[in-house]
Amino acid sequence: MEKLPPVIRKFILHWGEMGTRWGINRTVAQIHALLFTSDRPLNAEEICEALGVARSNVSNSLKELQNWGIVRVVHLSGDRRDHFESMQDVWEMFRVIAAERKRREIDPTLSILRECLDDPEAGDSQGEIHARERMGDLLDFFELSTQFYEQMNRLPTKSAVKAFRMGDKLIKAVGLVPAGDSSATAKS
Repeated sequence: MEKLPPVIRKFILHWGEMGTRWGINRTVAQIHALLFTSDRPLNAEEICEALGVARSNVSNSLKELQNWGIVRVVHLSGDRRDHFESMQDVWEMFRVIAAERKRREIDPTLSILRECLDDPEAGDSQGEIHARERMGDLLDFFELSTQFYEQMNRLPTKSAVKAFRMGDKLIKAVGLVPAGDSSATAKS
């Protein structure tokens, strides 16, 4: 990684660290960061050399990134090797990541919560009633979050960006007061 410019190296190391916090393999995240910041598609050997990572690790990581849908194979004229590039549109990339995380994490959780709450063999002990109430609250949260996600995901990118940028203006427009905003309650 020593051959990379310091600012790119710093970003790659940070993205790898963040990846581990998000449950992503460090090397997968670092390869993504390298491809995201690269001004051209890279082949596997170039990735190995740039990051000092074994070829097998690079191959597996590239497959994972392709499975996520944020890295794709490109072919360059006159070169028989596969080259790889990251999605460049940040908004589209995070839409793809959010959709994949929803599919892998949220959808199975919703399914299990519904199964648990619809279980005809559920008991009526105080502990089981309490547990089902808690699971019901969690199901309500996930369903509402999923509904919001799906509404935002249907928006064209420009509209989604505009909605994000509205932030407090949107909250105030619908008459809501952010938690802990004593200035808003003092004016009421």
